[in-house]
Amino acid sequence: LTLIAAKAITGTHTTTNDHREEAYGQQTHGLMWPGHRCACLWKGLPCRMSVVSSIHVNFSQAGINKMSKGTLFVVATPIGNLNDLSPRARETLEQVDLVAAEDTRVTGRLLSSFGISARMTALYDHNEEKKVGELIKALDSGNSVALVSDAGTPLISDPGFRLVRAAHDAGISVSPVPGPSSAVAALSVSGLASDRFVFEGFLPPRRAARKRFLAELKSERRTLLFFESVHRVGETLVDLVEAFGPGRQAFIGRELSKLHEQCVAGPLVELAGLITDGDIQQKGEFVVGVAGATPEASGDMEMSDELLRELAAVLPGKQAVDIVARVTGNSRNRVYRQMLVLKNEKS
Repeated sequence: LTLIAAKAITGTHTTTNDHREEAYGQQTHGLMWPGHRCACLWKGLPCRMSVVSSIHVNFSQAGINKMSKGTLFVVATPIGNLNDLSPRARETLEQVDLVAAEDTRVTGRLLSSFGISARMTALYDHNEEKKVGELIKALDSGNSVALVSDAGTPLISDPGFRLVRAAHDAGISVSPVPGPSSAVAALSVSGLASDRFVFEGFLPPRRAARKRFLAELKSERRTLLFFESVHRVGETLVDLVEAFGPGRQAFIGRELSKLHEQCVAGPLVELAGLITDGDIQQKGEFVVGVAGATPEASGDMEMSDELLRELAAVLPGKQAVDIVARVTGNSRNRVYRQMLVLKNEKS
């Protein structure tokens, strides 16, 4: 049994009575009475206290051993405002055996702000593949690990995917500690449809590749969310106008939850102008949202299906694809994939 909240392996554990009841039942900060089972403790989760006592215990005498496997906690951290670190996230970071951080310097400053001293190891894009084995071994030995990124929710355009997948494969519990996410924060204030959306992360840095990528999304009916760097946001807005049209509704969130936060909604061409004129400063971090295509626009793909089907019946495939791409304005790659789908349907 891993006693996550114990302050020392041997010594006095004192609880105070705050009579708090959590939705998942009675819990205590470190030790349960004999015969009393706590769902969150045996899962290795941080607890709230609802029992009154002062206990003197030697854990080794009590015959309590660590769990056979630890828990991987995926912990969301603030995206700009330190007050957004949840009490549960803080408690988890205080109590785990190890914190796997995207950048130990950034996470070190965060932990220091809350007076938390934790053992850390770096886990970033270029070392994740090698680091996974070491972390799975630690978890398999009963150690609890918190995975954090520099800001926001890990894995959302941040490292951690390989570790989480490996933990599942190894039969290790993976538990989310929810909190800030710049993509979701932007969507919530964007004024764009939020019932269906797709997050595309960072767009390709090279302009030609970015234009091709956006052309693929021209008929997407869900709200689109992108991250963009300060160095490319101006060019990207111009490319979005070209790909989706000047009147498509959009949103820019800059420096969300920080001192100089800006949240601006409007047609793409307007937002591009605000960037160019400096009314939206090209400083900080950006989330860009774009409204999905209207049914009429997405209907263009249905029209191109029909046109492609007719042309492919009488022309070579390459020629049919070229004509449909030119007539409909869709990218050649997209039309080519349409043709493959139609051929598979026919066979």
